Amino acid sequence: MSVRDGVILEVRNLVKHFSVGGAGLFARQRGVVKAVDGVSFSIRRGETLGLVGESGCGKTTTGRCILQLDRPTSGRVVFEGRELTGMAEAELRPLRRRMQVIFQDPYSSLNPRMTVGQIIAEPLKVHGIVPDREARRRRVGELLSHAGLLPALADRYPHELSGGQRQRVGIARALAMEPSLIICDEPVSALDVSIQAQIINLLEELQERFGLTYLFVAHDLSVVRHISDRVAVMYLGKIMEIADRQSLYEDPLHPYTKALLSAVPIPDPEVEARREHVVLGGEVPSPLNPPSGCVFHPRCPIAIEECKRAVPELREVKPGHWVACIRV
Repeated sequence: MSVRDGVILEVRNLVKHFSVGGAGLFARQRGVVKAVDGVSFSIRRGETLGLVGESGCGKTTTGRCILQLDRPTSGRVVFEGRELTGMAEAELRPLRRRMQVIFQDPYSSLNPRMTVGQIIAEPLKVHGIVPDREARRRRVGELLSHAGLLPALADRYPHELSGGQRQRVGIARALAMEPSLIICDEPVSALDVSIQAQIINLLEELQERFGLTYLFVAHDLSVVRHISDRVAVMYLGKIMEIADRQSLYEDPLHPYTKALLSAVPIPDPEVEARREHVVLGGEVPSPLNPPSGCVFHPRCPIAIEECKRAVPELREVKPGHWVACIRV
């Protein structure tokens, strides 16, 4: 797909392997961690794609590879019609303005020695977006207001703010670059539930106001359901299922998606008592030594002998609904 089709980001067969070595200067390489192993998806301009899965499945690494913070082992990342994977740092720099990230931990992602105003003003100065100091000060006040904070907080330090306020500063910093794509890396998982709702609502308001596109990385399925247009389910470095939000939550097709959704409690006790719960056996295998065939087969309730050998391709089984399972 091209930019003409409304696709802002296209990821094709993305692979990221990390070498794992032993201790010591002359230690041999012990193996390769297959953090991301052949991931493909696209995001249309103005939509939110939720990327969900258990801890360690490769969600964050996928986001970092898109931003080129981690260089992919292989595969393609096409952003606004331009291939990023082979670009030098100097070529990437102007494009990085258009791609921003909101981090999981709102405290460690902010410099404790800088005031809130300095944190937000720095990218404006470095990229020459607002060269004049007084104009920068006014712009910082505007950005804080967009993020739901008082401009007077510009003189505070991160440790003087609450967790929710710090995350709003992170959002204001991302907005400063006037991006078209924001990768939200578990942006609410470190916050209280009441604050989570406020941040999600803020992200939705900003998306509508500025025409933003989100890749929303999370492990909380209820949060993803609220904010996403489409959802991609990831397991051990691979995409298991992609569908629009309603199809995925009401009619999941992959056994792993069914198991994930059955673990989400329903507020109605009668419905909760009647519905089927899928309990997966065993542990998530190590990405250092993933299973042969379908990576999910050791824990899959419907696996057959062929699942141990055949690597299922992600195929469209219904319009807009993609599944990687030979049994579906």
